[in-house]
Amino acid sequence: MGASMTMQKGTNVAVPAQTVRVELGWSASPGTPDVDASALLLVSGKVRSDADFVFYNQPAHASGAVRHEGKRTAGESVTDALTVDFARMEPVIDRVVVAASADGGSFGRVTGLNVRLVDPANGSEIARFESTDATVETAFILGELYLRQGAWKFRAVGQGYGTGLAGLATDFGISVDEPQQPQAPQQAPAPQQAPPARPAPSAFVTPQAVPVPPPAPPVAPPAAQPVRLTKVTLTKETPSVSLAKQGGTSGALRVNLNWEVRKQFKSWGAKLGRAVAMHADLDLDLCALYELTDGSKGVVQSLGNAFGSLDRPPYVLLDGDDRTGALSTGENLTVNLDHKGRLRRVLIFVTIYEGARSFADLHATVTLQPQNGAAIDFSLDECTVPSTVCALALITNDGGDLTVQREARYLVPQRGVSPQRTIDAAYGWGMNWTPGRK
Repeated sequence: MGASMTMQKGTNVAVPAQTVRVELGWSASPGTPDVDASALLLVSGKVRSDADFVFYNQPAHASGAVRHEGKRTAGESVTDALTVDFARMEPVIDRVVVAASADGGSFGRVTGLNVRLVDPANGSEIARFESTDATVETAFILGELYLRQGAWKFRAVGQGYGTGLAGLATDFGISVDEPQQPQAPQQAPAPQQAPPARPAPSAFVTPQAVPVPPPAPPVAPPAAQPVRLTKVTLTKETPSVSLAKQGGTSGALRVNLNWEVRKQFKSWGAKLGRAVAMHADLDLDLCALYELTDGSKGVVQSLGNAFGSLDRPPYVLLDGDDRTGALSTGENLTVNLDHKGRLRRVLIFVTIYEGARSFADLHATVTLQPQNGAAIDFSLDECTVPSTVCALALITNDGGDLTVQREARYLVPQRGVSPQRTIDAAYGWGMNWTPGRK
């Protein structure tokens, strides 16, 4: 494959890999807007339906060809990633647009914005494009994967929009539901921004995709509801949200915990004064206490292989045990919202199984992604106590609707008391506990 290619706007490169990881990267600093990656799967320049839009609220295409993997932070560098599997791409799809949107400001305040293609099989970089001329734009088409004579290629685009993700998505045929900002996407024309933002894509798209403005052939039926671009971030000031109000009333609710170690966990020997790095074997376990409407209670955790089940009680499933904190795999737990009427309450918590004595110096983010509706996320506060168990979120049945409450509560077990017993006592679950292992 040779060395990585740093691309100029308008240039293209062959994509030799069957699967690629598309990483959107930027530098995080105070005042920098949050940036999100998204992808649109196109047929002759348009989506067939809203289902062809892959982003934070709709993280996987039905074909499995494109997935939104999520964000990772390493120091001041942040990445938001998409995975594209060409083997699963439907033959009718001839173009995948890779877009970036800024939440809370313009791209003129984002430094180091770039997109790179990586071969996940060996970690090699196939291509890289750096966007350096952003000013007032709130969305960008950074690049596009397109089919040419049976082979996939990548083109660096660098086309800005002044109308945000909603304006960009609408241009490709997405119907957007923005109840909290009814006039912003369509009617914030920003005359000085709009004219250059529209005609430029035709200079960089593939020949068959040039007619973007004219109506394009709809292949798939339209989605039942417009997509929601809103995100919900829970804070101390606004700690809870109704799932129904966010459209999350059915299907799978995916709970993800990802983390990074800000600096090495250290255990100082009182006499020797040596620092022993403990982060390499850090093992966090995502768990859930549940109580059903019939009064039955239990725990879902990797200890004792109590992984739960989606199709039968407790309707909560732990996907696996991960030691890296990577969002692409990570610690994932799924709640079956089709049986939400059977759930009385679910407490999602995390324990340190090994590798550290507390959550200090750990930066963790919790994301609850309903199959339908807006994502809900929050960060954990800095840990200042010797805690080995943290209550993350409490989901309660509120008259048939489920309410998600941010807990972010660090607990300190008493000597000889397990993290599970500690969290049980704090929330009054009233279970009998026996030692377990994994």
